[in-house]
Amino acid sequence: MRYVILGGGLSGISTAFFLQDRADTEEILILEKEDVPGGLCRSIEKDGYTYDIGPHILFSKDKEMLSLMLEVLEEKNDLRRSNQIIYKGRYVQYPFENDLSKLPKEDLKYCLTHFLNNPYENYEAKNMLQFFLKTFGEGITNTYLRPYNEKIWKYDPGFMDTQMVDRIPKPTRDEIMRSAAGETVDGYVHQLYFSYPSSGGIEAVIRGFLKRLNAKCTVRCGEQITAVQKTAEGFMVVSNGEQIETDQVVSTIPVQELAKIYDTSPEIAERVGSLRYNSIIIAFVKTREDLCGDNFAFMNPEKDVIFHRISKMDFLGENYRSESGASYMVEVTYRENDYVDGLTEEELKAEISRGMKQIGFAEDEKDVEFINLTRHPYAYVIYDVDHRKNMEAIRAYYKSKGILLNGRFGSFEYWNMDRVLRESKKLVEERLFTT
Repeated sequence: MRYVILGGGLSGISTAFFLQDRADTEEILILEKEDVPGGLCRSIEKDGYTYDIGPHILFSKDKEMLSLMLEVLEEKNDLRRSNQIIYKGRYVQYPFENDLSKLPKEDLKYCLTHFLNNPYENYEAKNMLQFFLKTFGEGITNTYLRPYNEKIWKYDPGFMDTQMVDRIPKPTRDEIMRSAAGETVDGYVHQLYFSYPSSGGIEAVIRGFLKRLNAKCTVRCGEQITAVQKTAEGFMVVSNGEQIETDQVVSTIPVQELAKIYDTSPEIAERVGSLRYNSIIIAFVKTREDLCGDNFAFMNPEKDVIFHRISKMDFLGENYRSESGASYMVEVTYRENDYVDGLTEEELKAEISRGMKQIGFAEDEKDVEFINLTRHPYAYVIYDVDHRKNMEAIRAYYKSKGILLNGRFGSFEYWNMDRVLRESKKLVEERLFTT
């Protein structure tokens, strides 16, 4: 069997990794549009700094996939999470509900009262907002969860389903009381300790997998795929003008891009067009002084600050530290034709600098030095209330045509790295050979 995998991100590379040892696999060709493989797991090198497209850390409840990610690394740093929420000038340890005593007194009372006396807890939650109200009460919802999620998703939580949040545990009455009384309760303990490559950024994971691909596998970058056509024998993939015959196509490119190069039915094309997602701007900046302490990620729900999260690269190890001051990866989500999308680069930098000063990471806006700024069109899958029914129809359609979908934007699911690996393994073991 000959395989063409569209897209050379983690999902495409891991599909090849699991596929290569099958006796019936003759050849695997991975076609990647960018100049280097990796997709959202690429790392950017600029002026001696290395950083990622958004914060990637290695942790998982799936011990098999976590072990696999760590095995492919040459060297790693093992770290303890220290993430903070910046709320009204105060640091509240993440997750918010486990450090309530840090809130101003009136906000603490609001959060505690509405958690202990919650009229929503016995209702079925049918969307994200209802889940927050049911699980945490009005106070925690309106104080942090609703504004932060509106900011990152650029979408009202009342129109998002529960796929992103229904795995979040409900805090117990005892945990909330302890949190309100002054004890910081460690939450989401499977994320409390994590690993990160000692050098090279998260792309070190990609390079580790690439080294483990055997002679059956070829990765070609700089490929512009213009057509995928069904033939009597299998498929014809047209890339950079070359016609490539193959028995099986696995698509890990965004399903929106697949619909452009495959003769998709009008109904499915309409469903694809209805899928919602966010793009992201990553700004890598330095500040003259380190004013935020020994912490990694900072979430910010305030509407007048343009970014929703900052990650301090210095936290990740010796090879990521600045010689002076501190370096940060700043995330700003946007959508085509929205306010942020319309900002010029200089306007965007000015907004970020102002925000850095406002949250206390810089004494003056002039203390923020921009090393790099990049835009990435496909970043976050939005689970709107129509996502599930749209994707069920889309997956079934392409499967009926013999094209299998995989990856965050191929399958249009908000999967982390461990889940991508698990789905690639499942695709090879369970689905690929039963169609």
